[in-house]
Amino acid sequence: MKAHIAVLPGDGIGPEVMAEGMRCLRALAERHGHTFTLTELPFGGAAIDLTGNPLPDETLRACLAADAVLLGAIGGPKWSAPQAKVRPEQGLLGLRRALGVYANLRPVRVHPALLGASTLKPEILKGVDLMFVRELTGGIYFGDKRREAGSATDVCTYTVAEIERIVRSAARLAQQRRHKLVSIDKANVLETSRLWREVTTRLMREEFPDVTLEHMLVDSAAMHLIRRPRDFDVLVTENMFGDILTDEASMLAGSLGLLPSASLGEGRRGLYEPIHGSAPDIAGRGIANPYGTLLSVALLLRHSLTLAAEADALEKAVSEAIIAGALTPDLAGAGQAVTTQEAGDAVLKRL
Repeated sequence: MKAHIAVLPGDGIGPEVMAEGMRCLRALAERHGHTFTLTELPFGGAAIDLTGNPLPDETLRACLAADAVLLGAIGGPKWSAPQAKVRPEQGLLGLRRALGVYANLRPVRVHPALLGASTLKPEILKGVDLMFVRELTGGIYFGDKRREAGSATDVCTYTVAEIERIVRSAARLAQQRRHKLVSIDKANVLETSRLWREVTTRLMREEFPDVTLEHMLVDSAAMHLIRRPRDFDVLVTENMFGDILTDEASMLAGSLGLLPSASLGEGRRGLYEPIHGSAPDIAGRGIANPYGTLLSVALLLRHSLTLAAEADALEKAVSEAIIAGALTPDLAGAGQAVTTQEAGDAVLKRL
């Protein structure tokens, strides 16, 4: 297979974890006879420094022409002053909208070898395997924004069509798993959530009668993710709720650095990134966890390139590296930690 992948290292630890992702892509291409063209492009804060724009035209054109987009991380204190007119996050929102990737998939699995890495009791975590589906291109993040001397306004808007398409995506995933879907909203307070609940109920009844639907308020969902995470299968929610809850869910696995994500639209092209941020406090020290990036590469192989065997091989290699004790400081605790590159080496050895 020949594929063009746009690579956006970004800021902070982004370039460090991306280097390991690119190493694995090249190794898989060589082993399986593929040709992957990896084009590195400026994005986020690095692009602001270079061009004044977090999403330069050249970067956007390359992403729209690529088969898939792989992102490291963006942002940092340098670009986060309250009065800043241009921010790295504006580039990310613009890229998501331009690519039309409205469905953000965030799998959360607790690795048996890392049951002790979380602050929760192992008996609560054993067997946790859930999938968040977060609506990614609507809601309050994309609504009209206004700032006045004594007030500020952020508008949250959802249409029936936006709700239908994200719920369909989640329901189809539930059909491939345990046929259980939890829809998360705040329907006791918000009008957008009341619409969300009505549309979800109707759509599931009409199109997915084989999937069990449960509605849950977002505050209750936040509690039950910690109290009984094993009960969840697929969870679907709007943009801001999903942003918050998936970071909470990452602690089930033990570290933000472990979890991947795939942002998908109607076609096969997707945007793939670890869910962690740019972690400027550890940038340049060679200790960032690359596993979230490597597992994002596996999602890229599976969803955009339909290379299931290669995706399985990479996920298996990451699992075996973890079992062998190749743990970066966020996972190693008081034990012997490895560097970012050594973690990548451990995966490459098993590939």
